[in-house]
Amino acid sequence: MTSSPPPKVAGIHPARSALSEASAPGDGVTRGARGQGRGPGIPQTCVQDRLASWISDLTTLHDLTERLGRTRTLGDALQETLRAGAGLVGARRGLISLAPADGLGPRRLAGLGLGHADLGQLETVPRGLDAPQPGAEGEPAEAVHGDIAREDRLDPRHREVAARLGFAASYAVPLTAESLTAGAPGALGAAVWLYDQPAQPDVRQRHLLALYLRQAGQHIANRLELSRARDAVAAVHEGLLPSRLPPTAGVRLAVRHRSGPRGGGDFYDALPLPDAALGLAVGGTTGAGPAALAAMGRLRAGLRAYAVMEGEDPVAVLSDLELLLRLTEPGRSATVLFGYAEPAVRRVTLASAGHPPPLVIGRDRAEFAETGLSAPLNMLACWEAPSVRIELAEGETVLLYSDGLLLRTGEPMDRAFARLGTAARTAPPAARADPEALLDHVLATMLPDPGGAGAAAPAEDVVLLAARFC
Repeated sequence: MTSSPPPKVAGIHPARSALSEASAPGDGVTRGARGQGRGPGIPQTCVQDRLASWISDLTTLHDLTERLGRTRTLGDALQETLRAGAGLVGARRGLISLAPADGLGPRRLAGLGLGHADLGQLETVPRGLDAPQPGAEGEPAEAVHGDIAREDRLDPRHREVAARLGFAASYAVPLTAESLTAGAPGALGAAVWLYDQPAQPDVRQRHLLALYLRQAGQHIANRLELSRARDAVAAVHEGLLPSRLPPTAGVRLAVRHRSGPRGGGDFYDALPLPDAALGLAVGGTTGAGPAALAAMGRLRAGLRAYAVMEGEDPVAVLSDLELLLRLTEPGRSATVLFGYAEPAVRRVTLASAGHPPPLVIGRDRAEFAETGLSAPLNMLACWEAPSVRIELAEGETVLLYSDGLLLRTGEPMDRAFARLGTAARTAPPAARADPEALLDHVLATMLPDPGGAGAAAPAEDVVLLAARFC
């Protein structure tokens, strides 16, 4: 296998004299430089070279930790740690096995210069490559395999995978950090760097890597805690929404939901009602985070109760909901669109509280329904708005959506509405006949970047609910 020269990192040189490698800040040479200009029997030029080397190393570590600090996600932090570590030890490839000792996860493998298939093969190595053993007192734990092909004590599977992937040596160290909850050191996993030729890092390279990993381990732990918090919020959000859409004669339903990173208060619902009717709702509370999720859960529960009692009158449902919100969340407003659908006669009666109007999409039309102007719930002394009735033809679809779909485009609202109308009008016939395909088409047209890059408010939730009347 043709090997590439190790990546060059400022201040890190693969070759260094024994004198340069044996000293560190605070030894006798530094004390001699302070008192006499040089250590006993050591030329002044050597002292100056060492000082220059230390300054170069400190500069390198500063630059690398700054790059690490700019990462915002757990995956980016792992990749940056691998990249920086490869430069420090003169390797080209590597991997991090993340396995937090508290057992709360997530467990994952991150690779540098390794594909998914390569990582899968490395997982089959008994004890893995990432099993650092404690060194002598005061020395860090590490696992050094300087020439894998010549190490008879290694498991044959280890040498087989190394030959297949084209690496001849490896260097592994543990990843640790101080726990944010217990305040005690905890194991996060291990990092391994792979060499194309028999090699191992020298003393100086190991020392610099250990200094860097002290910062990297804590940063990864911070990103890990943040990732867990976001996952918990997302799990709560999903738990507050319907687990499935109800099967209803005469209607085909489809939904898409994208949560923002902070967990917004948007929701949707499809509720079977008496007389073979169906309640359709999309809405959202102001704010983000756990408090907004709690408010959204109460709002949706109240909406379902009121819809069962008086769903045929959407204005009454929203009036009751406004009173509930005023009593339970006096400082929070909400927008809601509720529709009472009668599939047998293809009719939907709608009422809106400050929510964007639905779209009616069929073979011959794609237009916004006229729901009238209305204020969000809890904004006026008494909410009231008229309802509107929509008569549908066979095969037409009513599309309800959250304002996050418009906000994530980053465009002014009038242009965002125009863009949504264009997306509906340009839907191919196959998409108009299938609500699932229709929602995918609208999302791809409105938000070609799944992450909402370039949007003015990328943290907004996005909800789309489609009901196609057969």
